[in-house]
Amino acid sequence: MLLMDMIGFQKEEAMKHKNISEQTPSATPIVKAQTYITGLDQILEGGLPRGRTTVVNGGPGSGKTMLGTEFLYRGALAGEPGIFIGFEEPVDQVRSNAGTLGWNLSALEREKRLYLVGANLKSDTLISGEFSLKGLLAGVAGVSRKIGAKRVVIDALEVVLRLYDSKRQVRNEMHILNDWLHSEGLTAILTVRPPVPGSVPSFHDFFESMADCVLFMDARVDNQLSRRRIRIIKYRGSGFASNEYPYVITAGGFHIAPVSTVGLRHKPLGERISTGLARLDDFLGGGYRKAACILIAGLPGTGKTLLASTFTRGACTRGEKVLYISYEESQDAIIGNMGNAGVFLKQFVESGLLLYHNIMPEALGAEEHLIRVFNLIETHHPQHLVVDAISACRRMGGPQAAFDFLVRLLNKCKELGITVLLVNQISGASSYVEISDNDISSIIDTVIFMQYVEGAGEVNRIFSVLKSRGSGHSNQKQEYIITDEGIDILEPYTGEGDVLTGSARRLQEAKDTTEAQRLAIAVKTKEIELEQLKLRQREILERRHYQSEMRRASPDNPDGKDQP
Repeated sequence: MLLMDMIGFQKEEAMKHKNISEQTPSATPIVKAQTYITGLDQILEGGLPRGRTTVVNGGPGSGKTMLGTEFLYRGALAGEPGIFIGFEEPVDQVRSNAGTLGWNLSALEREKRLYLVGANLKSDTLISGEFSLKGLLAGVAGVSRKIGAKRVVIDALEVVLRLYDSKRQVRNEMHILNDWLHSEGLTAILTVRPPVPGSVPSFHDFFESMADCVLFMDARVDNQLSRRRIRIIKYRGSGFASNEYPYVITAGGFHIAPVSTVGLRHKPLGERISTGLARLDDFLGGGYRKAACILIAGLPGTGKTLLASTFTRGACTRGEKVLYISYEESQDAIIGNMGNAGVFLKQFVESGLLLYHNIMPEALGAEEHLIRVFNLIETHHPQHLVVDAISACRRMGGPQAAFDFLVRLLNKCKELGITVLLVNQISGASSYVEISDNDISSIIDTVIFMQYVEGAGEVNRIFSVLKSRGSGHSNQKQEYIITDEGIDILEPYTGEGDVLTGSARRLQEAKDTTEAQRLAIAVKTKEIELEQLKLRQREILERRHYQSEMRRASPDNPDGKDQP
């Protein structure tokens, strides 16, 4: 009996262990602290590791100090007090620089939500003997408890570490700092510069090993345009976007807009809206679709801007807002030129329905251009956006920069349901690749191609609809003329195998008129001949009838029968 009980107990214990081993362990994600910096939390997948250390490594001009300041500023506004410790830049200068971005650090200091510590050292200071960071950290710990700090930024720590006599002292101080950060439980950012090329790094490797998260910031010049990039080197216990991402420092702070993390959350195409030209509406089956991307492509002088401005006028007339981005003409030039062609836009600018953004593409990098447009979209809330011309976007830094700019802009507009008109000036080729340009043809919903036709010693204009996603459309080539009242689309007129335009059209129309008149005369002549034949036929029938009647009435035919 005892043996059976022991066997049963062993089986029960074995089943318990089996059940435990078969259980699927559940992952416990680390707690994160939002930075509240536009785009940064997105690539960090939620923020920096809370209560842990992040190292921000970057050269001069990359914006390390500004990033740390914004992390503290926005955290304080969100209810997480912070401390700034600067070893290089005076705290008054930190306050002043923050003020240029609209951040009132002094107000946060008075409210005990922020504390700035100036730990600047003179350039000729020599640290030796028993000096340690313990004293500074002890004072900061007291401030931290007093204000209930949750965040800390230690800026330019390498400045003080480079002044120690030996590597042993450097390592000791870094261990002291690391232990202090762990004991205080603060979400920390340490900003450092990368080692000088060719030098032997004494502490940078320790920085990266002690940190749970490492960010690398880089300021560079490509194609004579300044660019900034940020990359996450590592992030313990968390996933992250590992690519290199562009960022800009705007009037409101950092802004990161990574194209590779953009999701496809596009709204479906909406109802029909007028192009501003009734004949073009007919060609497109009722007009453009709301939230669509329309490409107007053609050589210079074909009327691309005029067609886009005609749509703009129609949209504003309906009370809809338009944001018009021009990279080649000023606002006054566009309004004046369009007014000469009968498309008047000034009143819509004055009413606030139409907003122009005119800037040379070379003035900024693609990222700065993109952020400016995003800010205008957020403030103006347009239903429609015009970009004139996307061919100029290459001058923002090359084909890849143009592609990144357009893809992110179009994605943003499709998410918001904004109708986009892109104007593209082609160089002369008429292939579809050249017409769409910048490798964005798959994103475009409608393509209108405007071109010249030469013949009979003159040049005329025609357009055709090459593509209209989700709807039927005319496949005819159509002649149009530019008048003092805008674009006038003529009735289609085809000859032998192709559309006729200009003098050829008028000559063919004259020939057709002459031929029609000749045929009308011929028909009339035939009608007269037919009437004469009918008259002769009636005469013959009447004569035969008369003769038949005479034979019946003859005395020689008493029976009244017809005689053969």
